[in-house]
Amino acid sequence: MQNNKHKVYVSVLAFIGMGIFGTHEAMAKTIMVYGDSISAGYGLNPQQGWVHLLQKRLDQQYPKKHKVVNASVSGETTSGGLARLPLALKTYRPDLVILELGGNDGLRGQPPQIVQQNLGKMLQLSQQAHAKVILLGMKIPPNYGTAYSSAFEQSYRVVSQKYKIQLLPFFMQGIAGNNQLMQKDLVHPNAKAQGILLDNAYPFIRSNLK
Repeated sequence: MQNNKHKVYVSVLAFIGMGIFGTHEAMAKTIMVYGDSISAGYGLNPQQGWVHLLQKRLDQQYPKKHKVVNASVSGETTSGGLARLPLALKTYRPDLVILELGGNDGLRGQPPQIVQQNLGKMLQLSQQAHAKVILLGMKIPPNYGTAYSSAFEQSYRVVSQKYKIQLLPFFMQGIAGNNQLMQKDLVHPNAKAQGILLDNAYPFIRSNLK
């Protein structure tokens, strides 16, 4: 009889323990990085990418408080991102969305009005899902022409102001144009650049975690 009581006691403790850990896990805030190859870590090991480094930094500064989900896809455009977003929001239910899209649109010469429209819809969907949003802006090489480059950059400013979200004007600041920080294709940041990407975005991320 004593042994049976002991077994029941241990079982109850195990159940309570599971509840405690389950509750703790449920309290963790979900951060969804939603971008293209730059955030997907194209050409890198997953552990080298800035998104993985973000999880490590958060674990160090805020242990077990945040879970980072990387929903980025290499080659993604704003149109593709918009099509995928409703399912991603439903699946991950993020508290914070880090939106890093538009670069591939620019490289393909897509009209800035389309980029602006798609970004705006993604910001709206994220906010309707009760998520905070950070927008990581991109710039286009000067060979695309001053008028196009200016209109492209303006797209980010317009939507960030309309939806009252924080904008990092240029995610690749300090990296673009430096061949030592780029892969051989001179398009994608290399492993050395990932810490810079994180440092560029982190002040915006941290301010939205409060």
